[in-house]
This record gives sequence, C-alpha cells and structure tokens, in this order.
Amino acid sequence: MIVNYRKSQRGGHAPVHINGVEVERVKSYKFLGVHISEDLSWSLHIYRFLKVLQIDLQEEQNRREHHTDLFASPNLIVRRGQEFRISITFDGPYNPSKDGFYVEFRIGVNPQIHKQTAIIVSPNQDNKGPWQSQLLENKGNIIEMGITPSANCIVGKFLMYAVVVAPTGLIRDKENSSEIYILFNSWAPDDTVFMHDDTERMEYVLNQVGTIYCGSISNVMKRPWHYGQFENGILDACLYLMDDATIPLISRGDPVVVARQGSAKLNSQDDNGVLTGKWSEDYSHGRAPTSWTGSVEILHLYASNGVPVNYAQCWVYAGVFNTFLRCLGIPSRVITNYNSAHDNDRSLKTDIIVDCNGKIDKKYTKDSIWNFHCWNECYMARPDLPLDFGGWQVVDATPQETSDGLYRCGPAPLYGIKQGVICYPYDSPFVFAEVNSDVIFYKRDKYGKLTKVSVNETYVGKMLLTKAIGQDVPINITELYKFPEGTMQERLALQMAESYGTEKDRSVLPKVDVEMKVTVKPVTLGEDFQLVLIFQSLGRSLYNVDVFVSGNVMYYTGVSGPEFMSTTLQVQVDPSRQTTATVDVRSEEYMNKLFGHGNLHFFITGKVKETGHMLNIMHPVSLISPQLTVKVTGVPQVNQRMFVTVEFTNNFGFSLKDVTLTVEGTWVLPPKTKTYSSIAPASTITWTQSFIPMDPGLKMLMACLDCEYLRQVCGTASVYINV
Repeated sequence: MIVNYRKSQRGGHAPVHINGVEVERVKSYKFLGVHISEDLSWSLHIYRFLKVLQIDLQEEQNRREHHTDLFASPNLIVRRGQEFRISITFDGPYNPSKDGFYVEFRIGVNPQIHKQTAIIVSPNQDNKGPWQSQLLENKGNIIEMGITPSANCIVGKFLMYAVVVAPTGLIRDKENSSEIYILFNSWAPDDTVFMHDDTERMEYVLNQVGTIYCGSISNVMKRPWHYGQFENGILDACLYLMDDATIPLISRGDPVVVARQGSAKLNSQDDNGVLTGKWSEDYSHGRAPTSWTGSVEILHLYASNGVPVNYAQCWVYAGVFNTFLRCLGIPSRVITNYNSAHDNDRSLKTDIIVDCNGKIDKKYTKDSIWNFHCWNECYMARPDLPLDFGGWQVVDATPQETSDGLYRCGPAPLYGIKQGVICYPYDSPFVFAEVNSDVIFYKRDKYGKLTKVSVNETYVGKMLLTKAIGQDVPINITELYKFPEGTMQERLALQMAESYGTEKDRSVLPKVDVEMKVTVKPVTLGEDFQLVLIFQSLGRSLYNVDVFVSGNVMYYTGVSGPEFMSTTLQVQVDPSRQTTATVDVRSEEYMNKLFGHGNLHFFITGKVKETGHMLNIMHPVSLISPQLTVKVTGVPQVNQRMFVTVEFTNNFGFSLKDVTLTVEGTWVLPPKTKTYSSIAPASTITWTQSFIPMDPGLKMLMACLDCEYLRQVCGTASVYINV
C-alpha cells in the first residue's frame, strides 16, 4: 500500500521491487490491529474495545465481612474461601457476549498459572481455574463482580489488574492496579484452619492482647502481652518473615509449612531470625527479655533492617510467634507448661545426680527441668495425617533442639501427644517428653559410681495453662496433653510412646517406707519465709530421718546459680500421724545473690537411718514481685486527650539501678520507654504519658518496670473509649 502525501496526484507509481521481486500493492493494510486504507480513512475500520476508568474495591464492606476491618493497613485485606466484591467502571456499557474482560491476580517474581501464582477470573462465569467469580450486577458503565479465592490458595500480597481484550491482544491496566492481601480463613469451612466456634475465633484470631503465665507451679504469675497483629506495618512484617524464611510461594497456603518454617524464623540460632535468645544476666547489647510488653516493637525493628532483635526468652518467642500466626489468620494461643523437661535423647528420663553431701552435682547433672516453659498451639486440619490428628498443634520457636537441621519444633498434633502416638510429624517425641518425663535421682559416690535412689513419675508436666476465652483468667488444659496420673489410659499412652522408640525407666526400687513433701506459702520478694516439710510413715515403725536442705538461686530454665543456704535437721517420724518440720529462710540470705526472675530452688534429701532409703524433693519458689500502679484519666472519648499514669515505690532497703519503664496501649499508645539511673529506697516514681484515642472500644494499657533485681514487675489498666 502506498500513501501519497503530494498535493497533486501525478499519474501512477512505479512498481516496488525487493530482491528483484515486485511487491504486491493493496488498497488497505492492518497494522497493530488497525485497518488503514490508502486514503487514510482508517477511523471507519477501528475495532472498539472497553477502557477501564476506575476500580472500586469496596474496602469497607469487604473488610467488615472478612473480619479484617481491624487492620491499620489502607489496602484491601480479605480471607480465602470467601467471596469479596469489586466494582469496575468502563468508558462504555459492558456487553458480556462481545467485550473481553478479566481480572488478574499475580504474586511473586515470575507468576505462572500452573503454579497458581497467576490467577485469571472472568465475570462471565467461564473460569476453569481454582478461583470462582460471578457477575453480580451490570448497570450502565459499571459492573459488580464477586470473586472467591480458593480455600487453599497462597497467602500473601497479590497485585490485582484489570485486563481487557483488544485487537492487539491483552491490555493490563496498570493505572488501576491494586495490592490485595489474602489471608487464612478460620470462618471458611473448606479452609484447613476452619474453627466451628465463633467465640474461639474471636479469641484466637482477633484478640490483640493476652496474658502469658509464668512463675512456678506453687506461685503462678502472669504478665500482659500486646500481640498487636492488626497494628500498622505488622502484616507486611509477617509477610517479610515468610519471604526471609524462603517459604516457597506454592507452600504459603499450607498452614503446616507456614507454622513450621515460622517457628524456625522466629529465632536467630541458625538463620538470622527475629529474636536472639539469652538466658544469662548480661543484656548490655540489647534489652532484657522481661522488659518487652508486646510484639509490635520487635517486629518493626526486625522488618526495618533484618537484624535479630536482642533479647528473648521463651515467653517472648511465644508472644511474637502468636502475633505472626494470628496476623496471617491461623488461630493460635500461648501455652505454659509448669515443670517442663528438656529431653535431649528421647529417653523420657531426666537424670538428677546427687553428690555425697546431698547436693545436686552440677558438674554431672546435664538434664534440666524448667520452672515453666512457654510455647504455642495453632489450630488446623492435618490432611497429611490420619483423621483424628487435626485440631490443636504444638509449635515452639524457642531454640532448644534442632529438627531437620534447624532450631524449630512442630507442628506436633496434640491428639497424638496425649495418646502416645508420636510417630507422626513433627517433633512429637520431644513434646511428649516435655510433659511426661520421669525424674530419676542417682547418688554418685566418691569413686563415680551411680546408684539409683528414687524416681518421681509425676513431677514433670504438672500443669499446663492458657488464657481463657474472653476472660483474663487461666484455664488448666493438662487433660489435653495427658491422661490423669496412674490411670489405665495413661499407662497405655506411655506404652504406645515406648513402642515408637522412647525409653521409660522400668527398674524396680525398694519399697518406700517414708514419704516426704514440702509446702511454701506465696512469698513476696524481700520477705522471710518458711519451708514446711511433711513426713508420713508408710509402715508401722518409728523412723528417724536425717534431712539436708540446700537453697540456690536459679534461672527459670532450671540452671542453678550460687547457693545461699544449707542446713541439716533430724526428724523422727511417728507411724500414727504426720510429722512436720520447718526451715526458716531469711531474706538477707538470698537477696544479695538474687538475679533474673526471682527464683529460688530448694533441694531436700533425706536418709532413713533404719533402712538406708533415700528421699529426694526439688521445690522451686518464685518470689512475687511488687506491682506497678497504672491509672487512666481524662474523657474516654474518641479524639479527646487522655493520660496514663504509672507509679512505683521502691520498698527495698537499697537503691534500684538502671531501671527502665515501658508503657504501651492497644491502638492508643505505641511503646514508650523511660530510664531511671537510680530509684532510692522508700522513694516513688511517677510517669504520666498523654494519648489521643482515634477509635472506640475497649483499650488496654500495660506497663513494665525492669532492672537487675526486678524482672517481672507489670501493671495494666483498661478503659472503654466512647464515640
């Protein structure tokens, strides 16, 4: 085709030759989908196609229906397996039979349809892919579509494009593209994290504040924790963790993989993860684990530079991991196991070596029993396991032992742990031992010979607690982990576990002739108190018992510190009644050696003179720390300035040095920290911080004071904000 631009047309044109071949002349030509004629009358031949003018994601309605309206992010956030709606405005009416139009969702670097990283849906209900869509309304130039991501789709941040079919091919409208987050959905029956009970979903997915239990079996203490899974930047931080953990995109729809890889990424032991653990008292290169009040600051710090945050211990790992799981939509809760065994060799035995003087031999005792240990449970189906093994799964981010080469644990099915069926993935034998190990006491003579003297089958896994649904009180869930001690079901579960390779001590010891127990009333830090030893004869004879008591300060992980007292006494046990003896413990004996959580550990041994039988008891004592006073003042109304005041009095006879005080509140106050170089005896500090609530509802403000002598000083206050 020749286009002649000359004003006057002078005859014809000479033929055009290429390589000696004459080129055919035509009257019109199609170029880039446009038909152009030799007289340039091209407008009559253009094929018209729609242009997208606007996409309305209907954020408010969609977020409300998908239970994501609490997220601070301005983006659309939906949950998989549930329809969301969008409206598209074109430059003309949409005709389903003539106009080609699609919506495309892309995730990752090189999206591909067969990997479900590229998803295309149509309003014409001709979708052959895993996602569903439908045309809900077609009115004028506006259509409304309903789109349902598959209930097992990838969880993450997708780019959504409108795609129109033009003569030149597909045109992806980048001007109206949007970022859309898709999460797990415990409200969708086809999602593997589905929960039936709405009150459970409210607690285990939507609740942003919680209580983590600590202390000891004889003195349960609690500390508030701000999970903050909906706070600004937290969702992106959690997705960054999945990227950093190199979870393949195709696996990010599987809660088993996400929870397992997440438990590894939360610690920095081997993969430069979120938190650095430290169980000594030198926190000079970071913050003491006891000084944190929540997860938000930690995740912001890590997401900003990818450098592990210093420092954490088990409840910090559990608190941040809970935020990660709930943020992504996986129901989760924090569990505290009291008297938690650390089993290195799958033996179901914790060996305690006692020297000739009746003290624990620190050199040869390698096993440990933690006063308490915190881990997480997450709720999901386990299609990779037999039917009954779905439900609550144990996961643990605290680095204790490696699993498949990384420091991680779980998910281990709770049903299997209780039944002793510990052959299924992941790490069930380790969790089973944490709640079922026997404590075996050996006496080591001067030649190094070990003689087994006693076994305690009920000390480990004494009680497991978690926060109750909708209430700030603990519930005892021990029955979910183990059958009652001494029952037939318990024996069968232990036999089942042994059949999978664990070892339980089966040796028979001589009959016990005297029982010994110890009780201690709750003790406040700095108080004198008494150990009450109770003896009961199991025979008809009068027995004389030589008793040795040693007291050490102790890390909550069961690692002993310096000894602060030791004493001996002789007790005559009458067969007709209980016999009691008391041991006085003075505060000046332990205060100058105290560290960490304020834990004392007493080891009591007794030898029955008449029979030579040995009695052994370990008894931890968690000292009660003073509490902070937290008060909220001002008009409890949106956009009105309010104040939170934290007060603390030093009732000790010495100054507290290098004290940090942290306060934060859900949705009303980001973490604020103030430092005091010294708080003198009998003096009071008061700190008032203002805040302006931006939305209504119940808010919790929490504060934490931390220094070398005081590690568990917390306080909370709640206020309801009106519109």
